[in-house]
Amino acid sequence: MSILEMKVPSPGESITEVEIATWLVKDGDYVEKDQPIAEVDSDKATLELPAEQSGVITLKAEEGDVVQVGQVVCLIDMDAAKPAGSAPAAEAPKQEEAPKAAKQEAPKPAAPVAAAATQTYATGTPSPAAKKILDEKGIDASQVSGSGRDGRISKSDAELAAVPALGGSPLSATGSRSTTTTKLSVLRRKIAQRLVSVKNETAMLTTFNEVDMSEIFRLRKQYKDEFAQKHGVGLGFMSFFTKAVTRALQMYPDVNASIDGDFKVNYDFCDISIAVSGPKGLMVPVLRNAENMSFSSVEANIKDLAIKVRDGKITVDEMTGGTFTITNGGTFGSMMSTPIINPPQSAILGMHNIIQRPVAVDGQVVIRPMMYVAMSYDHRIIDGKESVGFLVAVKEGIDNPVEILLGGDERKGLGL
Repeated sequence: MSILEMKVPSPGESITEVEIATWLVKDGDYVEKDQPIAEVDSDKATLELPAEQSGVITLKAEEGDVVQVGQVVCLIDMDAAKPAGSAPAAEAPKQEEAPKAAKQEAPKPAAPVAAAATQTYATGTPSPAAKKILDEKGIDASQVSGSGRDGRISKSDAELAAVPALGGSPLSATGSRSTTTTKLSVLRRKIAQRLVSVKNETAMLTTFNEVDMSEIFRLRKQYKDEFAQKHGVGLGFMSFFTKAVTRALQMYPDVNASIDGDFKVNYDFCDISIAVSGPKGLMVPVLRNAENMSFSSVEANIKDLAIKVRDGKITVDEMTGGTFTITNGGTFGSMMSTPIINPPQSAILGMHNIIQRPVAVDGQVVIRPMMYVAMSYDHRIIDGKESVGFLVAVKEGIDNPVEILLGGDERKGLGL
């Protein structure tokens, strides 16, 4: 008999254990080579575990078990023959209907009547606290059933009896009051741990500003069809914000840095983490060297990474690193928030929803599509001057994208 021991592969550097999130097969099933047999959660991503060979599988771990990298989680009997397709089970023969003249069932004996509870002097007598409540509400003690010892009316009995006397209350409402307890996944537990550590271990502050989206709206309306036809992707907001951020990071390099013990690490590249919501939670895949990307390249890469997140095919390497993060709560309707830094990065930009608001332009009140933006930063490494200057630089790029982000030629800047 040839038995293959399937061990947990290493999903990435520094990951030593994973959790069996879901078995996709049952014990004793026949599996094909490369067939997904389980989903495993690491502290960075959810990954599929494919069968290494074909055969009958024997599971050696339960869902929810935390297993070490290299640990055996199942056995595959490679000598087992593939079972032939089983025919559908024949329907069970219908039982013959009982003849109308069937013998009547014998009458069931009546259930014995429970013996009457023993009556004592305490039965129906309210306790002092209960008596006070009943007197205040004008309730006769004879109308209250006591649940205390020997039938005594307790304080809780009196309180319950007082509810209808008060004209009803939420206590008398009916409906489901069940609760469900679910264990957090390894990924969710790691996210919680990291977010709490950021709040506790960094000097995090947030600065706010607002941007005028009028010019970006105009560019998208004017060129969206031509852009999509030439590049195969839509012209979205994220490419403008990504290019505005990479420009601002080069102007304020301390925002594009991190702390390593007593040292500051500056990066001469802009690896932008883009927060993407997926079935397993918020993921932050990375655009490598985003400062060198064109608008179409940014849009294509974001689309590709978002599809991988949605389908659960994003890899650990694609989410590792990043020197700055952009998150867009506006897609869910957020008007303003204070985003939390994605460690070990030192800053994060939060985008929000776009609202038509009256603003003053050249002494006149006009209606413009406006967005609040927020930048949270680690004050240990970034001073207020740099944080405010960085956000103003982002605002300049969004307010005036043609001159600042597209080099004065909107068609050429968009690659048209």
